Parts: sequence; structure tokens; C-alpha cells
Amino acid sequence: MLHSATNAFVLLFLINRINVSLATEPVCSKFDYEEKLLEKIIRQEIKVETMESEIVKTQDSVLNTLNEIKKKVADINDRFEDLRNNITEEMIAKTKDLEKKEELFKNLFEELRTNFTSDTENQRNTITDRQEEIARPSVAFYAHHVTDLALDVTDKIILFDKILTDEGSGYDTSTGIFTAPVGGLYQFTVHVCAQTGKFSVVGLVLDGKAVAATVNYGTNTDTCSSVGAVVRVKSGEQIWVKCTTGHSSAYRLFQNSHRMNTFSGILLNK
Repeated sequence: MLHSATNAFVLLFLINRINVSLATEPVCSKFDYEEKLLEKIIRQEIKVETMESEIVKTQDSVLNTLNEIKKKVADINDRFEDLRNNITEEMIAKTKDLEKKEELFKNLFEELRTNFTSDTENQRNTITDRQEEIARPSVAFYAHHVTDLALDVTDKIILFDKILTDEGSGYDTSTGIFTAPVGGLYQFTVHVCAQTGKFSVVGLVLDGKAVAATVNYGTNTDTCSSVGAVVRVKSGEQIWVKCTTGHSSAYRLFQNSHRMNTFSGILLNK
């Protein structure tokens, strides 16, 4: 379009020059208005083409800018996705680590709680035992020296008339009988000595029933022997030492400063 307009403009210009050269005086062309209009149209078309060219350049620049923006946005999205993935993986790893630590803490806390409970129970039991021990009455006796050394009568009670220890006041020196002030587990011990050439035949009796017995014989010297028992005794029950077989000439005890006849007992626990 611009090329055609240019050709027309050149043609008109030449015609005009010819008319000017042929005329002796300036004469206005009858196409003067059309020529001016055509010139104006041509100038407008030139401007339009220039504007179209600028618009195209602008469009290209805008497109290039948009493409660059798209690339940057895509790059940002990729980076964001990578960052999100990294953060997600890190959070998952930290969550698992926290879960492991939480499980470890729970196990440690449970172990501490169990140990604390066990220690507390042990302390409570110890305190209970101590309280029971404190509350438990002390019962013990230790008697010695036999008033009658002859073992001449069967079932005769052997009387130990001297008392060194009598916690609980259970032993009677006048009868030789121990009466349990409280029930519980007791340990009793009898130690007797036989005269040379004689037998010592004694037994430990709990409420009429023998729970221990011994026989000892001294051939060339006075000899001693011991017998004992651990028995559960009810409160008020009695225990004593007796001659299990009486004989006036064959059975006899012996005592001096080196050989003592003793009868003792102690409460172990209730």
C-alpha cells in the first residue's frame, strides 16, 4: 500500500512540475485539493505503518518479557517445589526423630516410675517391718543352776533357779516353767552335763509333748550335751525341761564353775 501511494505521489509531482514549466504564470491545478488530500493520506499511512512497526516491536518486547516472566515463575515454582519437598522430608525426618525420642522418654519414664514404685514399696515394707519390730515385744530368758541334780523320777521337771535374762517375764524360777507372754516362733535351747559314770536323760516339753530330747554319758569324766528346737508357741502355752527316764543310781546331772546346766529361749518373730 505504501509503495503504491508513493508511486502516485511521484506521478503527481512530475505532472505538476511539467505544468509549472509549461506555464508562463503560476496556475492552480484543478486537482490541487486531491493532491493535498493524497499527500495527507500518504503521510498518515506512513505514520500508521510506523506505529504498526512500533506496536509490533512493543508486542515482541512484551512477549519476550512475558516469556521471561513465565520462565522465572516456572523456576520459582520449581525452587518452591524443591524447597517444599525438602521441608516436607525434613519435617518427616524430625517427626520420626521426635517419635523415637518420645518413645525413649516414655520407656525411660516407665522405668523410672517402676523403679520408684518398687523403691517406694520396699521402703514401705521396710518401715512396716521396722514398725512391727518396734511393736513386737521383746521376749527372751536365760536360766541356769539346777537345784536337784538327781534324775530319779520320770517326767520330773528340772528346775533352773537362777535367771540372768527374763525379757517379758515369762520364766518362773520357782517352777522351772516358761509361759509364752505372746504367741510366735520361738527358739529354745537346753544344755546339761552328766556326772562321770552317769547318764543325763532330758527332754524339752511343750504343753506336755516332747519336742526334743538328748542322752549323754560320761565314761571317764563329766560330759555335757545340748539339745534345742524352734517351735511356734501360742500365747499362754508353757514349755519346760524334764527327766525323760528316772533312775536313782544310773541318771544324774553334774555342775560346777566349768560345767553349767542352762535353759534358754527367745521369740524370733510373731
